[in-house]
Amino acid sequence: MADIRDRDDILVLVRTFYETAFQDPLIGTIFTDVARMDLDHHLPIMGDFWESVLFQAGGYHRNALALHAAVNAKHPLTAEHFDRWLLLWSATVDDLHEGPVADAAKQQAARIGLSMQRRLQGLSGSLLETIRIRPDADPA
Repeated sequence: MADIRDRDDILVLVRTFYETAFQDPLIGTIFTDVARMDLDHHLPIMGDFWESVLFQAGGYHRNALALHAAVNAKHPLTAEHFDRWLLLWSATVDDLHEGPVADAAKQQAARIGLSMQRRLQGLSGSLLETIRIRPDADPA
């Protein structure tokens, strides 16, 4: 099995993932009924996204958080939804590819999912919160 090499591999990966996700009993209706996602329209956008994530192509210029916030306003996205998305994404990557870029696709998806989930809850996207010293604390 080959690693993810280029945009063509990404487009096959993304299409395969969404075809599976659309049928999933937990998250399928979020894509089909809530977001009303048109895969043919969405595929090049997601290709830009993942090509930018994996190969620093710089072609993605949208606000992913705003798009997910709009969906979240219609149908709250839970940790269970994000977990299923990641499970399906990782399984699709594993079914089609192996290698360092495939591993990066899974690792980045986990980071993106966690960050998106936290930001939709009004938290920092990072698990590393800023540590603040109380103004009355003795610095010695």
